[in-house]
Amino acid sequence: MNKNLGGNIMEMYQPEAIHLTKYLFFTGKGGVGKTSTASATATYLADKGKQVMLVSTDPASNLQDVFELELSNKGTKIPNVEGLVVANFDPVEAANDYKESIVGPYRGKLPDSVLENMEEQLSGSCTVEIASFNEFANFLTDKEASTKFDHIIFDTAPTGHTLRMLQLPSAWNNYLDENETATAPLGQLSGAVDKKEMYDLAVKTLIDGQKTTLMLVTRPQKTSLLEADRASKELEEMGIKNQALIINGVLEEATDKVSEEFYAIQQEALKQMPASLAKYPEYFVPLRPYNLTGIENIRKLLNEHQEELLTGSIKPKEFPHLQAIVDNLYKTDKKVIFTMGKGGVGKTTIAAAIAMALADKGKKVHLATTDPAAHLQFVISETDKISVSHIDEEKELADYQSEILTKARETMSEEDVAYVEEDLRSPCTQEIAVFRKFAEIVEGADSDVVVIDTAPTGHTLLLLDSTQSYHKEIERSSGDIPESVQKLLPKLQNGDETEVVMVTLPEATPVYESIRLKDDLERAGIARTWWVVNNSMLSSGTTNPMLLARAQNEEVWIDKVAELSNNHYAVIEWKAEDISGDALRDIL
Repeated sequence: MNKNLGGNIMEMYQPEAIHLTKYLFFTGKGGVGKTSTASATATYLADKGKQVMLVSTDPASNLQDVFELELSNKGTKIPNVEGLVVANFDPVEAANDYKESIVGPYRGKLPDSVLENMEEQLSGSCTVEIASFNEFANFLTDKEASTKFDHIIFDTAPTGHTLRMLQLPSAWNNYLDENETATAPLGQLSGAVDKKEMYDLAVKTLIDGQKTTLMLVTRPQKTSLLEADRASKELEEMGIKNQALIINGVLEEATDKVSEEFYAIQQEALKQMPASLAKYPEYFVPLRPYNLTGIENIRKLLNEHQEELLTGSIKPKEFPHLQAIVDNLYKTDKKVIFTMGKGGVGKTTIAAAIAMALADKGKKVHLATTDPAAHLQFVISETDKISVSHIDEEKELADYQSEILTKARETMSEEDVAYVEEDLRSPCTQEIAVFRKFAEIVEGADSDVVVIDTAPTGHTLLLLDSTQSYHKEIERSSGDIPESVQKLLPKLQNGDETEVVMVTLPEATPVYESIRLKDDLERAGIARTWWVVNNSMLSSGTTNPMLLARAQNEEVWIDKVAELSNNHYAVIEWKAEDISGDALRDIL
């Protein structure tokens, strides 16, 4: 089935009509439907008699929610889908396995103090990144898996994180090529030295268009398409030109004012789609009324024939407003406020709205982002009450490397300085540099309150986790732990100073993801009280059958959030226009 979308004729995405390579990567901005399309593709191919492995390398994966099944990193056969095996990597479990693979052989052979030091060096958040990549590279290069499965499909992390992972093969190769002291202790890199051949093969497989395709998943939305274009160009620069575009969630028919606005926004975004994306094959997936959970719905997603929708209307509902959260943050005089949640739920918009509302109350606010996609500059402008900053990862890395080497040259021999220089070329160093800047912003902002628009869930937790292990890394590199780092964890754990505002959508996957994040925050002792349910159609009054069905499905998830938050929540209605500037006040 073909459709005219924004002036472009596109095919509906149906796997049987496409030549699919053995390795498929579904990637894109958080919340665009990577997991849905990857799961539906895997299930479809398995139903056609193919042997398929679906692998998640996303720290914030929700594959277990989609398949309604407990999954492991070893691979689980999916009941009622002959030929489909799904593996879901818990990054913490992978890191522990990786750590033990390095330390284990020395147990009983080296003193406990030495083993403890090795474990400390392997406790940084970067170890989680390396361990996850290690699992990913194993599947990409495993000859037995290649023989056993017709297709190996990767449900990858949101764009920024995916690109880091895809860059790792070259990064590790470069590091190992340049490291003349590869037998020296390398902390998190200890287990990498003997895997150079595997990393070489991983790079070759990624750029081989006969073996691998990158499926760029996006929504028919301006920011989502711009993000897809950015990701596409960065992939091209890395030599990965074997790409295809899937536009997910296209409304096919408008029947009332709300759906006409919804449809018009999508069509205009598609009309203005970056021309550089048009050189790749383009497909679309229609908007569906149901949540992508359970085998029945997974199988329906890519089916051209859908069930008839009911007609009718919903009486608009009244819910608590964002202003109630702002009033509480002001009254309790919070100093650090995070907006957190799965990618694509609207953290940036909520962070900007909270910052503007607190500034309107007289607070001096510093609004910062650690999000690699950095959308803040499109949402809010600086004023005398609001300052805005973004952590530039490349700049922070260069500054950090320069600072450490300058200090090293003051006291070390040329040979020792050379070793430090080699160590600083490791991809782990960037995580350290970024976290240091994160701590500096919290500590040094000239403001009454710091509002932080954080990266998607997995990356956020890696940053927060590194508050506990970061000092071990910094000590190893320079022997100097900045005061800002020492102060940060107690500040984050102090509910009188810090608040986490959990942002989600009225859908199964984002709510499940928020529940997992809530549990992780509780284990870390990070304070959190408030929830925001964004982009609700339930209050819009739509009568369009597709949007009406989606709205009816929202109520159970809003009720779930009300229960989880002990009624400390707000609901923000879907708006036709992008929310930015003075319009931020309209969602309060």
